[in-house]
Amino acid sequence: MRVGYYQYHPEFGAPKRNLEKVEDSLAGVDADIIVLPELAFTGYFFEDRDELQELAEDVSESPTVHGLSRLCKNNTFYLVVGFAERCKGRLYNTALVIGPSGLLHRYRKLHLFNTEKEYFDPGDTPLNTLEIRGAKVGVMICFDWVFPEVARTLALRGADLLCHPSNLVLTYCQKTMLTRSLENSVYSVTANRTGKETRPRGELLFTGQSQIVGPKGEVIASSNSDEEAVVLCDIDLSDARNKLITENNNLFADRRPEFYDSIV
Repeated sequence: MRVGYYQYHPEFGAPKRNLEKVEDSLAGVDADIIVLPELAFTGYFFEDRDELQELAEDVSESPTVHGLSRLCKNNTFYLVVGFAERCKGRLYNTALVIGPSGLLHRYRKLHLFNTEKEYFDPGDTPLNTLEIRGAKVGVMICFDWVFPEVARTLALRGADLLCHPSNLVLTYCQKTMLTRSLENSVYSVTANRTGKETRPRGELLFTGQSQIVGPKGEVIASSNSDEEAVVLCDIDLSDARNKLITENNNLFADRRPEFYDSIV
């Protein structure tokens, strides 16, 4: 399976131009799954809920979703993209999985970071996997990285690959995803954005450094902090399905959940 990410700098408040940029950059790319950053079409640092309300879209009538569905159909790949979702009066920080047949899956961010709590509603979708071309795929968003329960739940539900749209601003997030892959024996693709947003509330600098990590916690491919690039690599799903740490230790079979009750 060929997976990858597109690291770039979305323009704040310009979903149409950002969609055109994605369409131009991904046209003709040979891949199975490509991950884009969190909030990949609106930008990130909203002034307030009213501003988010104006930019968020209902997936059922979204020009962005329609354009991405067309892009997937024309290139026979799947996209995992960050999206500002408006639904029944609520606003969600969402990741969509879109393929040649259209929208397949949505995950609404469970763990909101910092000022996100002021304008997004907490996510309400269960942590589930979906199958894409024989791979079981789990989706998490940005700050979910700090909660190991998210990656573990997806892995226990059979995930071979974690797709991780992100707008990372802290300096140690990418390193943590090496551990998330290692402790669950899964691949992960973290698609971060680049650039800086200067907004009424202040300034945010995004760290880039998108990466593809293997089941042993090894970085297979990565980008620097400011380049815009599509990065792809081939992965072997059998490596993620082998949960042996030693010949006598199975990562999941050796778990002792009867002693983990304090977690929940």
